[in-house]
Amino acid sequence: YLRVLLGMVRANRPWRLVPGLSKALAAALATGAVATVNSTVWNLAASLSTPRLVIATVGSVGIMIGWLIVDANLWHRPPESSPEAKQRAALYNASTVLTVGIGVLVCYVGLMLINLVWALFILNDQVFASMTRTPLHPSEYWTLSWFVASVATVGGALGSGLESDDAIRAAAYSKREQERRHTLEDHGDQPTK
Repeated sequence: YLRVLLGMVRANRPWRLVPGLSKALAAALATGAVATVNSTVWNLAASLSTPRLVIATVGSVGIMIGWLIVDANLWHRPPESSPEAKQRAALYNASTVLTVGIGVLVCYVGLMLINLVWALFILNDQVFASMTRTPLHPSEYWTLSWFVASVATVGGALGSGLESDDAIRAAAYSKREQERRHTLEDHGDQPTK
């Protein structure tokens, strides 16, 4: 089961999710760019502890994964209640969650790095220190980039609503998985929202 699941995820190439969702990525980058120069975000980032940053990360990534799966109707419901159909649906859904999850995590790390470079370029030590009463050290850049990546991921989730369901499916699934889902659609076994 685990080997089949990992093979399905690898075949879906989850890293393709990021360039496949151009509108969501544009929304995330815009959100991150604006948040990086916002003094309220600076104060929030400076006051957040590591556990709260982790919670923000898990929450934003979870929101993005859930939004993509629900909005694009990626969740498979078995057409019958047999144990085999339920097991097959569980396998398909687990591969969907892992595929989308890996893709969103790749996006999150990319956003963090882009926001770090943007912060290094744009932030002024004196302005930052006057607003936060904290000198701008490397740890502040890192914390700000981490927090902004969480904010930007939520912005990306909202931007993904502008993507068509077909674009999300094409980004999330391999050609073979898309064909399998199309076959299910033709037979009336389409997952429902």
